Amino acid sequence: MKLSYLMLDTNQFTGQLPRNICRSGLLEILTVNDNHFLGSIPNLRNCRSLVRAHLGRNNLTGNISEDFGIYPNLKFLDLSHNNFYGEISSNWGKCHRLGTLNVSGNNITGRIPPEIGNSSQLHVLDLSSNHIAGEIPMELGRLISLNKLILRGNQLSGHLPRALGLLTELEYFDLSSNRLNNSILEALGFMFKLFYLNFSHNQFSQEIPEDLALLVHLSELDLSHNLFKGSIPSRICAWQSLEKLNLSHNNISGQIPACIMGMSGLLSIDISYNELRGPIPNSTVFRNAPRESFLGNNFSTFNGTSDLMSHEEASKKTRFLILFPLLGALALLIFYVVMVFMFRRWKRDSQSQGSCSSKNDTPGIFHSVLDFDGKIMYEEIIRRTKDFDAKYCIGKGEHGSVYRAKLPSGDKIAVKKFNSPFPNDQMSDQKEFLNEIKALTKIRHRNIVKFYGFCSHVRHSFVVYEYINRGSLATVLSNNFASEDFDWRKRMNVITGVADALSYMHHDCFPPIVHRDISSNNVLLDLEYEARVSDFGTAKLLKPNSSNWTELVGTFGYVAPELAYTMKITEKCDVYSFGVLALEVIKGKHPGDFLSLFSSSSSSINIEFNAMLDHRLPHPSLDVQEKLISIMEVALLCLDGCPNSRPTMQTVCQLLSK
Repeated sequence: MKLSYLMLDTNQFTGQLPRNICRSGLLEILTVNDNHFLGSIPNLRNCRSLVRAHLGRNNLTGNISEDFGIYPNLKFLDLSHNNFYGEISSNWGKCHRLGTLNVSGNNITGRIPPEIGNSSQLHVLDLSSNHIAGEIPMELGRLISLNKLILRGNQLSGHLPRALGLLTELEYFDLSSNRLNNSILEALGFMFKLFYLNFSHNQFSQEIPEDLALLVHLSELDLSHNLFKGSIPSRICAWQSLEKLNLSHNNISGQIPACIMGMSGLLSIDISYNELRGPIPNSTVFRNAPRESFLGNNFSTFNGTSDLMSHEEASKKTRFLILFPLLGALALLIFYVVMVFMFRRWKRDSQSQGSCSSKNDTPGIFHSVLDFDGKIMYEEIIRRTKDFDAKYCIGKGEHGSVYRAKLPSGDKIAVKKFNSPFPNDQMSDQKEFLNEIKALTKIRHRNIVKFYGFCSHVRHSFVVYEYINRGSLATVLSNNFASEDFDWRKRMNVITGVADALSYMHHDCFPPIVHRDISSNNVLLDLEYEARVSDFGTAKLLKPNSSNWTELVGTFGYVAPELAYTMKITEKCDVYSFGVLALEVIKGKHPGDFLSLFSSSSSSINIEFNAMLDHRLPHPSLDVQEKLISIMEVALLCLDGCPNSRPTMQTVCQLLSK
């Protein structure tokens, strides 16, 4: 037997892996991650056929310097969170197709070999949580495709090489918990795509470079526990996307820039243990921050009135004199809050929809969002998105745009704002809004996006639902790097998840719900590649006794052909769209011209099998091939030109589970 693929990942397997796993010299895929394997790794040193190897999160051991060789076709290697030792070999620089190298969480020593810079296709380099020492080689600046560079938790020293400024594709940069010193490279300002930067727990000195203000997409910055001096650059106020800022435990002096009050996206700040002075700005992030975030400075006032006193300055007597009346006031306040809450609860329960007014006395209909009062949350969403500023937009559709927002509680949400508000006159977008509300309030399913609330207002109409991290299926498939990680098993799981969601809508909801716009743009993926069907703006609630004749709605390339001449909506319209989507997931792109060649006969499926695969992935193993062929056969049934000949989604789920 000539073994090419061995995929045992995410199980509870124990024991040792067989030594001669690559005896045939044909092994391409080895994924045994997330198990309990122990002992030495298989003999892979001369396994030049290797394309993907994921051994992470086991109890494996071995000398990383000796157990691996040169792999001309290797694209992915993850050895993280094991017990490997030794030094990183310069041979990795000869793996010119390597896209991911992750050896984090081991006992690796030595230095970073400069030859790593020859792996020009690297997107992810993670050497964190080891014992690597020495300086960062300037040759890493050659990795111009790098998206993630994670070197935290080592013993790296010296300064940052200027060549790192060439990493303009970098999005995630973590050098925390090392011994790096001198100044931060000003050329970091050219890493325009950077959203996470953590240089904490080092020995960086000098001043914070003004050029860091060019990192307009920065979401989190941590420079804490260093030796920075000088003042906080006023240009940091350009970081309108910044959510977390930690400058604590440095030697920063001067005052807090007043413009920081305009950073409405800032959720967390820590500037403790510096040499700052003057007043603390009167803005939400400072008011909500814990006292510990300001300790160890020389601030004079907060909110223009109250003196800031250190814990050492406050005597026990003063604490008692302050605490005793506060307890009484607190008891009264709690009583008042409870009464107000009970009144509002009674008021909400007595109305099917609560009408209220905005700050400008404009009427609106609000629904609670994540247990927050609807009207308050409406105003918070407007503030968090800066009245739906384009920079918070993460997607657009025919009837509206989707925005990302982060609530004070820390919850991330997606807000779909419709193109038109909810005026008194009849508009098509008003109908879309009501459709989405009716559909979402009835749905509870693991593969359907969670609905949190809605708002109808003269200024804006929008719905609020859970934020899904990876974004749309279309985005993942169109990204070459992301699509390679989106392997065959994950893709089959997505197809099954979408089928389960549609079956639930068609057969477990009464009246049944037809989505009417199933496409790769309307399927979202979380970090585990679990599918979530979204965007119910075009959903139609089917009434059993209605004809369901309607206008044509959907995405070109996914719409059932009968809608071009009948305009009659049935569940079979979604079935057709699902068939297109299933083939798209397997092929890696919309099947396009192939649709006209498909028929319900399975005789052509073997002929077209290879043509229908995404060739960015390794060729599937035999058992995966069988499952993919079954999925394709089901997809062909769904694409039948006669709606009545298509299976129901319930039948589709049964076929996929065989």
